[in-house]
Amino acid sequence: MALGVDSSAGFIQASLDYIRAGGGVMPPLVVCAGILWYAIGARWMMLQRGSRKNVRVLLKKYSGGRAKTPNGIVDQAIVRGLQIKSSRTAHLRRYLDEAFSDFESQVRAYATTITVVVAISPLLGLLGTVSGMIETFSSLGGMSLYTQSGGIAAGIATALFTTQLGLVVAVPGVIVKSILDRRQHQIELDLSQIKDLLVSTPTDPH
Repeated sequence: MALGVDSSAGFIQASLDYIRAGGGVMPPLVVCAGILWYAIGARWMMLQRGSRKNVRVLLKKYSGGRAKTPNGIVDQAIVRGLQIKSSRTAHLRRYLDEAFSDFESQVRAYATTITVVVAISPLLGLLGTVSGMIETFSSLGGMSLYTQSGGIAAGIATALFTTQLGLVVAVPGVIVKSILDRRQHQIELDLSQIKDLLVSTPTDPH
């Protein structure tokens, strides 16, 4: 038990030392990392499709009352669409568009946040690099190389730490973002297909 506590304390202390060594750009990068993974987690949960069956099969099941409680965005959209169709015959497409706007907003949630954080994190790392290089050249220009131990080393460390963390934040974010964007695109296609099928079939869809 004590070993686990010591290991945790050592990890926290090492992380704090790493952040301090990187200079003033490190705290914003840490905040960016927190925002990014919160947004990714929330977006991942929102982009749950539900059943893996295709839209036509799901429409047939739900319209026949043979499906279970909807547990994903596509399933929920089908149930909502069938409810609208059973109560609205005129201007069905307009009512479906209005109702499905909530689902379409849901699949786009946090996408902009992720895009912005992924874009600015390497730039913040680059800012830290520039700051570190300025510190290094200031040490040389002021002849403090001989009077201040570690002037150049500290400047280079600042540059390397911030660049490293900026890439650590951005690269996994880009990969996960591409996965989520593909999932969003597929769900949007499914939602569009649901509306098309509901409008084009005057009776029970097949």
